[in-house]
Amino acid sequence: MPFLDQLRAAQRLHDSMLCVGLDPEPSRFPGAWKGDPARIYDFCAAIVEATKDLVCAFKPQIAYFAAHRAEDQLERLMALMKRVAPHVPVILDAKRGDIGSTAEQYAREAFERYQADAVTLSPFMGFDSIEPYLQYAGKGVILLCRTSNPGGSDLQGQALADGSLLYEHLARLAAGPWNRNGQIGLVVGATFPQEIARVRALAPTLPLLIPGVGAQGGDAQATVQAGWRPDGPIIVNSSRAVLYASGREDFAVAARRVAQTTRQALNQARPAS
Repeated sequence: MPFLDQLRAAQRLHDSMLCVGLDPEPSRFPGAWKGDPARIYDFCAAIVEATKDLVCAFKPQIAYFAAHRAEDQLERLMALMKRVAPHVPVILDAKRGDIGSTAEQYAREAFERYQADAVTLSPFMGFDSIEPYLQYAGKGVILLCRTSNPGGSDLQGQALADGSLLYEHLARLAAGPWNRNGQIGLVVGATFPQEIARVRALAPTLPLLIPGVGAQGGDAQATVQAGWRPDGPIIVNSSRAVLYASGREDFAVAARRVAQTTRQALNQARPAS
């Protein structure tokens, strides 16, 4: 099933806009697992099992695995998610940004090695930095557009010769000539709801991946009101607030509780249809 169809189906099935980000930090693991990178798979697997019926997507961040030489654990985790939640799309958060044969290898890594349904990319080298990923029919390609970090304004907020801002230009490209097969989505940060609304106006049907709700301080209600449209899905990511809801052995139970609360808050913010 193409990524966008899978996403919409998961959102309907679970009545959810919530994506749980899998950013495992061994120093924050509970009990005897604390500080042990060999437990990355076990920790993430417990989170997946606890939240799989509450989410529209999972988003493992590759750096948290690679830094601990845990790529094999990521492969096992991807296989687990395909097995226990085959209807939930998995977005590999890699933010790759290269061209040519190197981009081809990164695409192979995301879609063949890890079997991801979508991948995040940095598009600032232009269309040829995303084109190799679009060769994988049905896979999602989610481009950084207006990110949640304060320094994002250094480039994304710069005015162009026609008066538009760089992130606005990128949204137009993603919704227009770049989106040849309907595979593209955009990353917009929850800390900038006005910019979310602007991106949504320029790209009314593209899926928006929205990090920043929870530990980063993004407001769930403002985020949903700015980005939600009946024909334009949003994927609201929460990572640390869910993963580290408890530092004790009840961490999975606590993670489920926070995921339930967050899903409810997002749904309550959705405009009545």
